[in-house]
Amino acid sequence: MLLIIGTIRLPPDKLEEAKPAMERMVSASRAEPGCLQYSYAQDVFDAGLIRVTEVWSDRAALDAHFASPHLADWRASWPALGIGERNLVLYEAGEPMST
Repeated sequence: MLLIIGTIRLPPDKLEEAKPAMERMVSASRAEPGCLQYSYAQDVFDAGLIRVTEVWSDRAALDAHFASPHLADWRASWPALGIGERNLVLYEAGEPMST
């Protein structure tokens, strides 16, 4: 299992404009084979900070995601939305356990 955890940042005044593009990205990603979880969440204390959480079944699924047209479209929207700062980290994990 692979986890991607991190943040992207956009100007707070662009958030409403960005929501439709983010919704398309999240919906299309969640429909991909091997996507176990995919979410964006606005930080409650920092309006321009979006927290990203992705869980993928394996590297093949993640590689297919990286090659997907919806990811290319999402990345192409970044300049107009002011998305510049991106801090995402990939982790390899074992099976989930209850806490």
